[in-house]
Amino acid sequence: MGAVGEPVVSVVIAAHDEEAVIARCLRSLTSGAKPGELDIIVVANACSDRTAQIARAERARVVETPIAGKAHALSLGDAECRTFPRLYLDADVDLDVTSLRRMLTAIDRGALACSPVPQYDLQGVSGVAARFHRVFDRLLAGRRGLSGTGAYMLSKEGHGRVFPLPEVISDDGYVHRSFSASERRSVEDARSVVRPARTVGAVIRRRARVRLGNRELERLGRKADEPALGMGQLMTLVRQRQIGVLDALCFLIVLLADKVVARGRRMRGTDAAWSADRSSR
Repeated sequence: MGAVGEPVVSVVIAAHDEEAVIARCLRSLTSGAKPGELDIIVVANACSDRTAQIARAERARVVETPIAGKAHALSLGDAECRTFPRLYLDADVDLDVTSLRRMLTAIDRGALACSPVPQYDLQGVSGVAARFHRVFDRLLAGRRGLSGTGAYMLSKEGHGRVFPLPEVISDDGYVHRSFSASERRSVEDARSVVRPARTVGAVIRRRARVRLGNRELERLGRKADEPALGMGQLMTLVRQRQIGVLDALCFLIVLLADKVVARGRRMRGTDAAWSADRSSR
């Protein structure tokens, strides 16, 4: 994995007003890391808080830009990277160095892209929102990809397929759809701690962005290579008693609501507007 003192992986973290979580993210990543093992760049984009100062205090390299937007921030950080592979990490997600090294192993074994398995932290999440997240987690079991995990890693070859990254709503969805199932890997023994939307309203808004992001990817020619989730899978979980009827009902209500919200945003012409969910901070 390289000599001591040489970075073995570059890490890019796009951060917009993340002073509440950026130190936790960086400490989780660097605890137990060897000196110089990680080349970490935090891109503080359009921040009005102390994100940049806190990241510097945690010994990350910091790039500041007045332009808000995750894709733009990731591209700025990518230009500062010193090595390959490269990890792109959300500022509100915790990934420890052990999981990072397991992802490196997957890249070393030939994966062009890989991600950890998300572990949802449901502390402070409302009852209906928690039911939605649990059902969604069960539905995705066995078919996880690079999106929704808060972290993905690219080999040098994989990076060449994705960058320069276009201005898209869903960067992780774009990355996921840039690789076939045989080229990407979900690393089962790597974990990212993801803090999902805490309220029903926040879940609906976030899911509407996902829906709009997927439509955008379709327009860009990045089509999904796996079938969409359907009622059949949901009813199977109910019959197997992995989820309850009330769980399934809450899940369906949220899906219906996010579809309505997404349609409204398209009609208003705000479907491509950049935004960040603050409820999980």
